[in-house]
Amino acid sequence: MKHIFRWILCLLVLLPSLGFSATDQLIQIKTQNTVMVIQSSPNKDLRFLYWGDQLNAGDSFTQGLNAQGEISAYPAYGGRVNINPALKLTHIDGLLTTELGFQSVEHKSLDNNVSETIIKMKDLLYDFVVNIHYTAYFDQDVITQYVTLENNEKGQVAVEQVASSFLPIYANQYYLTHFHGSWAHEFMMEEEQLTHGIKKIESLKGVRTTQTDNPSFLLALNHNAQENEGEVYGGALAWSGNYTLSFQEDESGRMNIVSGINPFASTIKLEKGETFATPKMILSYSDCGKGQISRNFHNWAREYGMTHGSELNPTVLNSWEGVYFSFDEKSIKGLIDDAASMGVEMFVLDDGWFGNKYPRNNDKAGLGDWQVNHKKLPKGIGDLADYAVNKGVKFGIWIEPEMVNPKSELAENHPDWIVQSGKREKYQQRNQWLLDLSNPKVQDYVYSVFDEVMKMSSNISYIKWDANRHVDNVGSTYLPADKQTHFWYDYTQGLYSVYQRIRENYPDVIIQDCSSGGGRVDFGAMKYHDEFWASDNTNALDRIFIQYGTNTFFPAMATASHVSTAPNHQTGMVLPLKFRFDVASTGRLGMELQPKDIPAQELPFAKAALKTYKEILRPIVMKGDLYRLISPYDNDGSWYSILYVSKDKKESAYFTYNLKTQGRETHLCSKLRGLDPNKTYRIEELNKAKRGYFAGDGKTFTGDYLMKVGIPINFYFPYESCVLHLVAVN
Repeated sequence: MKHIFRWILCLLVLLPSLGFSATDQLIQIKTQNTVMVIQSSPNKDLRFLYWGDQLNAGDSFTQGLNAQGEISAYPAYGGRVNINPALKLTHIDGLLTTELGFQSVEHKSLDNNVSETIIKMKDLLYDFVVNIHYTAYFDQDVITQYVTLENNEKGQVAVEQVASSFLPIYANQYYLTHFHGSWAHEFMMEEEQLTHGIKKIESLKGVRTTQTDNPSFLLALNHNAQENEGEVYGGALAWSGNYTLSFQEDESGRMNIVSGINPFASTIKLEKGETFATPKMILSYSDCGKGQISRNFHNWAREYGMTHGSELNPTVLNSWEGVYFSFDEKSIKGLIDDAASMGVEMFVLDDGWFGNKYPRNNDKAGLGDWQVNHKKLPKGIGDLADYAVNKGVKFGIWIEPEMVNPKSELAENHPDWIVQSGKREKYQQRNQWLLDLSNPKVQDYVYSVFDEVMKMSSNISYIKWDANRHVDNVGSTYLPADKQTHFWYDYTQGLYSVYQRIRENYPDVIIQDCSSGGGRVDFGAMKYHDEFWASDNTNALDRIFIQYGTNTFFPAMATASHVSTAPNHQTGMVLPLKFRFDVASTGRLGMELQPKDIPAQELPFAKAALKTYKEILRPIVMKGDLYRLISPYDNDGSWYSILYVSKDKKESAYFTYNLKTQGRETHLCSKLRGLDPNKTYRIEELNKAKRGYFAGDGKTFTGDYLMKVGIPINFYFPYESCVLHLVAVN
């Protein structure tokens, strides 16, 4: 990395020799543009040497010059460790310390793009094994890391802390970008300079763990994170339970990043012969800014981090904001008719379709009783699904199988299935309790909910999976008293076990990951889903900021983004229909309204915008490379511009938005990126409403010109927006 050599030249300090011997070896984990280098010595700790751009002479490390200094690649609490450790154990005899020594390394080629390196470490006194797994995704410039533990000691070992990854970084300054929020305000971006001490990003919620903070980060070196230049590291933990990301600048000026399961109240009692696996930490490095980190993650996610990542998801009309709980067969069929007439490809029936003894007419009753409400829908779900398909529209349905209302038959019949802390009060959130997924019987039940709903009709092709509360007053009637701390891990693994069974038996169904909106936006859950609901807030202006954050790591094709009515139901804000469509078109476009509420004079625009999205924008947005041109966080939030470029650079889609009143002489001009400078592009303005905003509509420009000079847009008023389609003509 460039910063290593700058550090050496500035300080003129020769750091301690590594003392290489004939038995030492360099372990190199390579991707297309990067390499991670680790030194191993028999029965000694691993040494982290380097992670950055590919090196022409990696063997130069054997000359004894290490700009990182002596630092463990995975520090356990023991020996001379004086930093936040990655591993803390208490052994059967009560010993609190662990000292690991290198045993072996194994390299596997999983296919022509993916390779795995497994480094075996063992305690120097005990028969306890730590396997560190690195998986390199060559084309995507992504490395994942996780750890497996093997207890071969004579008895139980208490695992009090075990990280998925440890990453030491050395620079002059460190700038951390992380993401915070709340319901309807998820994934807000924040950047700060880190100094000595420990900065933590964490969750103790158990469920909906990403709604307030997300287990992902960008770390820029020596200056604030730039979009297109500078060294940046990015990471995201693939875990839907409690997590901790810890950033500690130690006394040497090194930044030590520890990422993994949150150890709070989560000690794992590992019996003799048992193993334990951490979730994966997904990591990437770029020397050309945070934009490349995003593209690396998007490329990885479409190929390895989500279901059906190579397919184009359908446009959706969801019933929630259109009818809420108040509907019957006639009103739902009316929505399906409207969806068909507008060209929407999927209709999704949201909450309120189930419960008879306790009908689901509001959020206070019926959750857990997954029989069709015959008063609302006397002909059943199958009749609605058939009706939709006969109209040329696919059919989907909402479920929330992890939760239960106290006022339900399920709660009456299985009180022991509810998460509870002895005789303490079982607190409600959204009038509901949480089911105990650490219990295999509950796992079977949750799977059966999905299975039985799918069996209602062969024409169900989409499931919206929701989860509307987190964990409090934790406790399990299934787990033994001495292993209650296993709950936090076992719940999430129980959820993943259900997901896995579903995917084995229903590989083709589209499943949306929803959790009060953005409460489960992580790569642990994303592996089993096709898309996520980024927020219950459908207001287009807020969605710009929410989706800017989510799309830092998660691709647009996984981001469900819906056009809703005006005034918006969450904020009361009134925005132009064109602005709402232009924002929603940067993800998986959908609608969250009564189509009849669209004014008659604007209905032709809505239909045309849907058609344009399906025929032109969707393949570019879902499969193209994202280039952020102007951030809504910059320029006092005046403008926002992004560009999607197809992999072959023959097409691109440019979206730009005016977010504030501008001065009379103020204008917007964005220099594009990612185009082929040697191609000539014809530009067409799409989604025109009252007037166009681009004076060069229909004209041709070279890629070189567009990237060096840019595109001027003639905005006059707040909440105007422009969409351009660029097509190479040579």
